[in-house]
Amino acid sequence: MKSIMVVGTTSHAGKSLITTAICRILSRRGWRVAPFKGQNMALNAYVTASGGEIGYAQAVQAWAAGVVPWVEMNPILLKPQGDMTSQVILKGRPVGKVSAADYYEQYFELGWRTIEESLQHLGTEFDILVCEGAGSPAEINLKHRDLTNMRVAKYLNAPTILVVDIDRGGAFAHVIGTLELLDQEERDLIKGIVINKFRGQRSLLESGIQWLEDRTGIPVIGVIPYLEHMLPAEDSLNLLERKPHKSQADLDIAVLRLPRISNFTDFDPLESEPSVSVRYLNPKQELGHPDAVIIPGTKTTIADLIVLQKSGMAEAIQHYAASGGTVLGICGGYQMLGQMIADPEGIEGQAGRYQGLNLLPIRTVITGQKIARQRQVSSNFPQMGLPVYGFEIHQGRSRIEQQADNQAYQPLFDDVNLGLVDSCQSVWGTYLHGLFDNGPWRRAWLNRLRQQRGLKSLPTGVANYREQREQTLDSLASEIENHLDLTLFLS
Repeated sequence: MKSIMVVGTTSHAGKSLITTAICRILSRRGWRVAPFKGQNMALNAYVTASGGEIGYAQAVQAWAAGVVPWVEMNPILLKPQGDMTSQVILKGRPVGKVSAADYYEQYFELGWRTIEESLQHLGTEFDILVCEGAGSPAEINLKHRDLTNMRVAKYLNAPTILVVDIDRGGAFAHVIGTLELLDQEERDLIKGIVINKFRGQRSLLESGIQWLEDRTGIPVIGVIPYLEHMLPAEDSLNLLERKPHKSQADLDIAVLRLPRISNFTDFDPLESEPSVSVRYLNPKQELGHPDAVIIPGTKTTIADLIVLQKSGMAEAIQHYAASGGTVLGICGGYQMLGQMIADPEGIEGQAGRYQGLNLLPIRTVITGQKIARQRQVSSNFPQMGLPVYGFEIHQGRSRIEQQADNQAYQPLFDDVNLGLVDSCQSVWGTYLHGLFDNGPWRRAWLNRLRQQRGLKSLPTGVANYREQREQTLDSLASEIENHLDLTLFLS
């Protein structure tokens, strides 16, 4: 099957960015393209139409390719739980929890079979696969169990692009060192080098490029400028690199940066709003007086709830809500807003019952069976009848207590199981990821905050975020296409 492999000299070299751009570039040229990442470790996940989980980055790459995300595009997803273990997702379904030490022994052969099956399936449906590696292909202590990088490239006999981040320094050493640590068969597959995140005049780099090509015999097929973009980050380390909040923004929204934060891609649409400043707040920091506080999803709700309680943030949020502040909990954050969370089987760690923030009348039980599905519902608040699309990923089942029948709390959507809001529309909770992707709902919710500040309401007749994402993908692809020569890879 025809394919291109993209690997990097380091993590955060720009593999996902380049892979995404190539998917859009080839799609615009008439190819039927599929992205592929054999194994991804991430807490940002997406639920496909079949109800399977994949890395959110692969969903974005599928949208860049103009196709629907499939589980075969990311057949292995590892979701770290913070206790040196990860939940293992194979072809979209959870199959177990394993430590890093035991993963190779228990899942390597099964994982590789899953990767082979997925590649074969994709190969029958698409013209070309654009495959992304993970980390570095030259980690010599891990190469024997690497399911993601050159093992995939060799299986496909895929011409491979090596991406290096020049912004951090040491780019030439990274390239040479990586090539030196590959075996000959792997090195022979490296057909082009991409220098990413370059700032400055290209002419000042020419002598270095010439030296690199002479030394390696591999052409530099692209020098990509440092690009500011709004593509989703794969892990929470990227949150530390986000721009400072907008000084001219009307609204200040604080998102708690939980230790095991997941699906923080939920907030990309908020960050795209010119009038909104989104800042990620460590639980040990002062809460202050934001216009809203969001408790996001988390891979381990109870552990992160305990962090909020021990740090004093839980009490700060309770005081903030009591004084009329707006609090929104999504997924695990929704569970935390309730009265109690029980984990009778110790699925998240130690079995027990834990007191929540007591801001919503729900009780949650963590169960072994995960709910993962796409949803289309209609809103009750902040405006009746708005269509809302999103997805659920959670292992807890939440029950609404009888006291919710006194009209103090109302269902947020036409499905009561998806969330509640209090009568003042100050405390909101939902299981729905992708909520802010819905443009009219997002604007209606923001307008509630603006009214409290005496600000003029924003227009609600706006497109959903996916249309803005399409424009971003097109812009990204056009910019990178101007600096990237794929001729050798498509002949």
